[in-house]
Amino acid sequence: MKNFSPAAAKFQVFFNFRGEELRDNFVSHLCDAFERHEIKFFMDEDEQRGKDLKHLFVRIEESSIALAIFSNRYPESRWCLDELVKMKKLAEKRKIQVIPIFYKVEPQDVRGQEGEFGGNFWKLAKASRGYQIKKWKDALEYFSDKMGLSLGGKSSEADFVKKIVKEVQRVIKATGVEKAKTPFGGKRRMVGNCNCPDIKRVKTKK
Repeated sequence: MKNFSPAAAKFQVFFNFRGEELRDNFVSHLCDAFERHEIKFFMDEDEQRGKDLKHLFVRIEESSIALAIFSNRYPESRWCLDELVKMKKLAEKRKIQVIPIFYKVEPQDVRGQEGEFGGNFWKLAKASRGYQIKKWKDALEYFSDKMGLSLGGKSSEADFVKKIVKEVQRVIKATGVEKAKTPFGGKRRMVGNCNCPDIKRVKTKK
C-alpha cells in the first residue's frame, strides 16, 4: 500500500452507506450540501456491475476522510461491511479519518448488532463465513465506540446535514486538506474514474 498524504488526496471524502435506503433522500441532501460548500466526495456507481472491491478499496485509500453512515438497512450489504473493514484498517494506521454517522439507529445497536440493525446483520451472517462475520463485527464495534453524529427519529434532517458539513470542514482544517476547485472556480465532485466539473448525480446502489 502506498504512503498516504492528506494534502495530496485525490478524493477528499468517501461515502460508505446503504444506497437503496438513503441515496435518494438523506445522502442526496448531503451531496447537495457538500457541493454548495465545494467539498470533494466520492460515491461508487459500479458496485452492482460485477466489479470486485479492489477498485473501491483504491478509492478509500485515496480519500482523506470517510463517512460511515449507519442505518437500519446498512448491514444488508456486504459491500458496506467490506468497505468498513477496509476503513478500519486504514484508520488504525492513521491513514484516514472516519466520521461515524448514525442515521435513525442507536450506536449501541450498531455496536452489539441488536434491534432492527442487528436483525439485518444476522440475516446476512447466516449466508457468510465465520472469518467474514468476525471482521464485520470488529469494524462495527470499532467505529460505534468512536465519537460520531446521531440523528433521532424526530430530529431535523436539514439541521443534521449542516452538522455533518461543519464536522467535515473541521476535520479538513485539522488535517490540512484544502478544498478542491476547478481552475475557473467551479465546483467539482469525483465519480468513478472521472475528475470532471459539474458531473451528473450518481445513482449508488448499495
